Amino acid sequence: MIEVKNVQKKFKKQISKKEEIEFYAVNDISFKADSGKIIGILGPNGAGKTTLLRMTAGIMVPTEGSISYDNLNFKNNEIEIKKNLAYLSGNTKIYESISAYELLKMCCEYYDYPGEKIEGRIKEIAKSLELESFLHNKIANLSTGQTQRVNIARCLIHDPKYYILDESTSGLDIISSQIILDFIKNERDKGKTILYSTHYMEEAENICDYVIMINKGTIIKEGTPKEIKDFTKTTNLRDAFFKLIGGLKNEK
Repeated sequence: MIEVKNVQKKFKKQISKKEEIEFYAVNDISFKADSGKIIGILGPNGAGKTTLLRMTAGIMVPTEGSISYDNLNFKNNEIEIKKNLAYLSGNTKIYESISAYELLKMCCEYYDYPGEKIEGRIKEIAKSLELESFLHNKIANLSTGQTQRVNIARCLIHDPKYYILDESTSGLDIISSQIILDFIKNERDKGKTILYSTHYMEEAENICDYVIMINKGTIIKEGTPKEIKDFTKTTNLRDAFFKLIGGLKNEK
């Protein structure tokens, strides 16, 4: 289980040579993510999703609040947590001069994956994400969708317990997106804990067991997709979001 309690992240912004302002990218957010669930972190660009996930992954330190993994915190258990954690950022770059196979083998070694099991693990994840046809091609020669699948594979090669996936299908074609979504659902069924950030409301409705809607750094509504739609009297999460913020005019 991942537990986030009253997390805040404050930044400073220089608006002129003489004036500086402080603002909260994330303001007093709390939630729990249980095993065997996909928890959707939904909101538009700039809502605070990436900042929240970077803090949850231990990449950024909260200004206030706490984050724990099965009651372990980063301060005292950073190595143990990160050995069991997969974090995928939407703008992560990977080596282009080596093959997908070479990258996955390198990542296995980095995570001290048992040497005798590396080949089997690479074959397993290559099959799950449909990498076999280009596994030995240089990453520089792959399409955007193929590269993203390799990117996800290198995050998950060590078979982690916790997944933090930030905009993992952004900009991908429909086939690559569906391969990734099916893989994520299969990992959920294996009992993994998954945080899934997206601004694609339809995608979230398809795979998420529970949804946390964020706007301007705060939670505006959370619940199952059905609970949120019932509460807002809408038929989809996109309409529900706009109803919760009072329409597009209130965002201008």
